[in-house]
Amino acid sequence: MRRLVAVSLIALSLSACAAKPDTIVSAVPPAQPVAAPARVEPAPASLADLVKAVDIPYEKFTLANGLTVLVHTDRKAPIVGVTTYYRVGSKSEPKGRTGFAHLFEHLMFGGSENVPNFDIPLEGAGSTSTNGSTWYDRTNYVETVPKGAVELALFMESDRMGHLLGAVTQDKLDKQRGVVQNEKRQGDNQPYGLEDYAIGDALFPVGHPYRHSTIGSMADLNAAALGDVRKWFTDNYGPNNAILALSGDIDAATARSLVEKWFGQIPAGPAVPKVFAGPVDLPAPVTRDIADQVPNLRLTRTWSGPGINSDDAEALEVGMDILGGLASSRLDNALVRGSQQAVGVSATAQQHEQTSWLQASMMVKDGVPRAAAEAAFDAVIAKFLTEGPSEDEVRRSATRLVSQEIGRLEQVGDFGGKGMTLIEGQLYSGDPAKYKAQLQRIAALTPADVKAAMNRWLSRPVVAVNTVPGTRTEKGETLGGWGDEATSPAPKPDAKKPAPKLVTGPKRTAPAVAPVGDLAFPAIERGKLANGIPVTLVRRTSVPKVVISLNFDAGTAADALDTPGTQSLMLNLLDEGTQTRDATQIAEAQERLGATIGAAAGLDSSAVTLDALTANLAPSLELLADVVRRPAFRGEDVGRVRDQRLSQIAQVEANPSGLAARAIAPILFGADHPYGLPGDGLGSKAAVAAMTPATLSAAHDRWIRPDSLKITAVGDVTMEALLAVLNQSFGDWAAPATPRPVKDLSRPAPAPRPRIVLIDRPNSPQSVIFGGRVLPLTGRDQDKEALDLANEVLGNGFLSRLNMDLREDKGWSYGVRSMVPSPLGPRSLLVMAPVQADRTGDSIKLILADMAAFPATKPVDKVELGRVTDGNIRGLPNRFQTNMQVLGAVVTNERLGRPDNYIGTLASRYRAVDSRAIDAMAKAYLGRDGLTFVVVGDRKAVEPQLKGIGLPVELANPVDSGASSGK
Repeated sequence: MRRLVAVSLIALSLSACAAKPDTIVSAVPPAQPVAAPARVEPAPASLADLVKAVDIPYEKFTLANGLTVLVHTDRKAPIVGVTTYYRVGSKSEPKGRTGFAHLFEHLMFGGSENVPNFDIPLEGAGSTSTNGSTWYDRTNYVETVPKGAVELALFMESDRMGHLLGAVTQDKLDKQRGVVQNEKRQGDNQPYGLEDYAIGDALFPVGHPYRHSTIGSMADLNAAALGDVRKWFTDNYGPNNAILALSGDIDAATARSLVEKWFGQIPAGPAVPKVFAGPVDLPAPVTRDIADQVPNLRLTRTWSGPGINSDDAEALEVGMDILGGLASSRLDNALVRGSQQAVGVSATAQQHEQTSWLQASMMVKDGVPRAAAEAAFDAVIAKFLTEGPSEDEVRRSATRLVSQEIGRLEQVGDFGGKGMTLIEGQLYSGDPAKYKAQLQRIAALTPADVKAAMNRWLSRPVVAVNTVPGTRTEKGETLGGWGDEATSPAPKPDAKKPAPKLVTGPKRTAPAVAPVGDLAFPAIERGKLANGIPVTLVRRTSVPKVVISLNFDAGTAADALDTPGTQSLMLNLLDEGTQTRDATQIAEAQERLGATIGAAAGLDSSAVTLDALTANLAPSLELLADVVRRPAFRGEDVGRVRDQRLSQIAQVEANPSGLAARAIAPILFGADHPYGLPGDGLGSKAAVAAMTPATLSAAHDRWIRPDSLKITAVGDVTMEALLAVLNQSFGDWAAPATPRPVKDLSRPAPAPRPRIVLIDRPNSPQSVIFGGRVLPLTGRDQDKEALDLANEVLGNGFLSRLNMDLREDKGWSYGVRSMVPSPLGPRSLLVMAPVQADRTGDSIKLILADMAAFPATKPVDKVELGRVTDGNIRGLPNRFQTNMQVLGAVVTNERLGRPDNYIGTLASRYRAVDSRAIDAMAKAYLGRDGLTFVVVGDRKAVEPQLKGIGLPVELANPVDSGASSGK
């Protein structure tokens, strides 16, 4: 994937939106308080009925040049997902060219003969997201565009399919090579970041197409030449090796006309030979230990399995889910809740076209002897193979998987949307409706089916790769390649050798983007429960699901009145036991209902969220109420989850990005401000270790109360029906006699003290740079859209100045981002940049220079202005495809005091923003003055680079979240 995946930082706010004028719905009459209801296990909806709800109608046609086209019509919004797959991935790479499929994917975004830059016109047209990814079997490209920009998207996809090579230069190749190498460094730099290399090496023999990593080896990336680029393109990127899906507000007749117009003249490429690469039976078990800078021993057990078209595919998916995917999985019940030898477990069936990774893992609790952990881990797997699953386990897993698939129907394009579902069925199975057969097979599975499949594949010799805490001795830069380089090196041509000149195709002109109408946001309805709890509903009927959020006025800022980490740990314990259910019973109940309950603390509010099937809404809400209103906080549960939280803090502190994020908030806001605690809300080890059932129960009673609650729902339910079921679960909840606690967000932050705080992390191939300062604004300050747009120019987006400079031009980073979150209290400016270690100082200088230039010497230009104004206006419908997106927007608007019609005014607000407004906001809030930087990296490599920046350097303890000593 070519994009930087954003890191969750200091409770980033959800995107903002609002709606049409609300419809007021009367509350039902008050009811008398009642005792906690006796628990009755709910009767879930039929699994067969759920499977019937999953449907993606489509039409299919093929052009004369071999391009296969799939069209799905969905008129719920004026947007179209454009998804293109090529049947080429890392398994297609020859020796000496590992990582090339992914490198080429990056090059495909660098412009074609008629399009200098793909992102600028697409983002200006409102595309979200414009992205691509590479995996073993395929390379894909996605964009979701307004209906009026479909022809532009097809022109651009066709131009890079048929008119690319004339625009690929040595300079572009070198820059994207640097970006990809930094993507590799970023992954390798993570805790356990070398594990996958070792698993692939042990699981498959040298030369097996699935053996080497998709990111490849540094040596092979360095060797890639322009001649390789041309051969890869001509061999693999013909229309006969591609599938195009158009999903959304379009019909097959319109699609055929446009596709013929733009793709029809592209000649077919050579026939692409199929790669055959099935699972491998090892002659004997393989064990390998990897030393790494990690806090916990992690054990993995991996088998190669069959591909997605195997008769065993669905049984293995369900079997691995029961083993370690479900919240009530065998591994969870035995090792996390049972013996408590683990602080985390998992099991998955990662399925590809011709093989799969069947993998289970155990994160061993600190202090547990390794031999005991391994024996217990292997015993759970062996017992499952002997016993097989129960009927209830199979049904719970199947219901959960079907519910997840129903949720994916909300999205027309992008990664995981309906277009991708259809294409992958066609690509891997020759059937766009393959998903239906898969779900039907899952629904029909018996325990005997699952047991037989699991025994067929997991009784074979296993690969055991174990990451052991210690000093990392291996380097990711030497890993990921073919595997026999030391004994049989591949020829390495001159990567800088000029390629012969090409004959380019005829000039083509991009079509215009049609006008985009105003966004039609669904109506907001309001009501109240019998006890006065306000309820907000946005009704959407595209899928038979409902998401409900309970938002309490608390959040991690509430920890300023308690102990750091209290809110997060208390919320984490809600589903670990109630007065009538234990943790396993809660997990099993969710799985039977196809529901998901999650709880998390943002900066200003604590939220408990339910994702439920409409058919199971009433029993799902009964379960939600039990979890929220009647948590038990039993001593054994608190002790177990507290130990998991201590391990989680250790894991975050071993992660360079997590460590930097924990350090920045205390530095910016100071210890006395509610926002001055570590930004992830986890607290400190000392504070968490001291928490007891009594303190957590007191925090629950203090903050989780009906008079600080707002309920928001989005989905397939009427207000009348919603109020009825909510009153059954929450309408009798009485507020306590104690007054509501008040967080003081008006406390001043300390005066900025610009400096660089260096946290030493030895052996780091990358440094993580985190800069920031507190702004003289709060989230409630209105009419600041120009600031958000100015930040898009500076650093919030792929085409932003910081990202284009450090990533696309210099190749020093996989991605840079700036943020201006909108909490209730003070806003802050944050800049995050993971960069190669030897360019740490240069990167900080460049960040400061880019910020100083905006707008002093480099004001916003016309292209940037059009991209952030017109692009946002046209892209508004894309931002609200899913129930969860709408929910987050409504909740954010309510929290910040925005009117219900806010989203209806966004287009006019953006149109009113001119270059002077953007420049003024950049000058006032986005400048370099007052910035403090946290740098997590190898001190020996980094510290000498910081001397010429002009900021004092301090050293910080890597585990105290910001306490520093002067130097």
